[in-house]
Amino acid sequence: MNDTEQQTLWSGLTEHETQPPLAQRMRPRSLEEFIGQEHLLAQGRLLRRAIQADRLQSSIFWGPPGCGKTTLASIIAGMTGSAFEKLNAVTSGVADVRKVLKDADERRVRYGKATYLLLDECHRWSKSQSDSILPAIETGLIRFIGSTTENPMVSMTPAIVSRCRVFQFQPLSQADVQKALEAALKDEERGYGRYDVRCEDGALRYIAGVAGGDVRTALGALELAFLTTDEETDDHGVSFRRITLSTAQESVQKPMLKLDEDLYYDMLSAFIKSMRGSDPDAALLWFSRMLYAGVDPKLIVRRIVVHASEDVGMADPTAMLLASAAATALEFVGMPEARIPIAQAIIAVSMAEKSNSVVEALELAQADAEKGNFSPVPVYLRDQSYAVPHAKTPQYLYPHQYPGHFVNQTYLPEGYEHKVYYHPTEQGHEAKLKARHLRRYGAEHDKTRP
Repeated sequence: MNDTEQQTLWSGLTEHETQPPLAQRMRPRSLEEFIGQEHLLAQGRLLRRAIQADRLQSSIFWGPPGCGKTTLASIIAGMTGSAFEKLNAVTSGVADVRKVLKDADERRVRYGKATYLLLDECHRWSKSQSDSILPAIETGLIRFIGSTTENPMVSMTPAIVSRCRVFQFQPLSQADVQKALEAALKDEERGYGRYDVRCEDGALRYIAGVAGGDVRTALGALELAFLTTDEETDDHGVSFRRITLSTAQESVQKPMLKLDEDLYYDMLSAFIKSMRGSDPDAALLWFSRMLYAGVDPKLIVRRIVVHASEDVGMADPTAMLLASAAATALEFVGMPEARIPIAQAIIAVSMAEKSNSVVEALELAQADAEKGNFSPVPVYLRDQSYAVPHAKTPQYLYPHQYPGHFVNQTYLPEGYEHKVYYHPTEQGHEAKLKARHLRRYGAEHDKTRP
């Protein structure tokens, strides 16, 4: 394409088509414009003081997308008297790092000037890439700023993390996101302040709520709503654009739940604890969020089955039946229909009487099994198909030949005769089991066996 053709092409584009996206234009340029992260950047906080004094040392900014990590790094670049280099871990390699380090060394030698290196998506760097920068961080040749959405303690090499200060960014609140939207509507230079934009009640609030703390997503939705809304003329002949709640709803895509390993285990933990805590509403919400994020329902159902025993156990044995039925339904019916019997099992486990006596009994028995001292199986309990009868050997007593189909005899091996592992509680069905147990053996801790 020659210059004349290119000029013709650009002249045919509108002002909005030639501008960068609204989210890029509205990126804060100073700490005063920066929204959120008050726990890090409020007056007097360490990070703010370090930035203002141009004394920020190697750091890692860790937090969800759209919460201001890269923006803050850009603000630092604008405020510092030091040089500022930027790389992306996805596209850069060791050669790029070496060039940055060479330039940084020349600046320090010639001008006594420090260099910041911002590395986006720093968790994507390999060990060899990370190792290439370690000496420069240690000697202070560069001040490293890594930006990541992944937990650096897990996703990055320990050598890098140990040499950096980790600052954890939080998702922005709905009020913070709405504040950013309102700023974009008022800003005449970078936003839509030159236009008469009238937002219907609830429109901005809806966008801010669905954005899930991601300002970039919210500003993208506002931009789409603005660009796709035709101008109107009011009774006074003034042109304006009306962003209705319906337009706002159409402009925001279905919110995405970005599920990393940490969030998966956090939500699974919350799900389990909600069932254990007898809160079916919370358990159903965490279940729904995990499904929405794409978690394999088999993983969820496995936890329901386990906790039907671990947290309910003998207090309500039907919970295990429903949990097992949910697992069968998932295999037989499949999703999405199986989510209904799964939800039934979740409610059953949540609402059931709770007892962890099964787990405690198993742990006590396993602890004894691991100690050794493997005394033999009592002779009268052994397989009688090959046993040699002996007059002095106690004979096995067949319980069905006794009243109540029970006879008091020792089933435990030598040295364990008075061990008690299972302690029934007074919860639900287990209270009946406890009463029956006491009738048979007497007081639990005074149980004697012949």
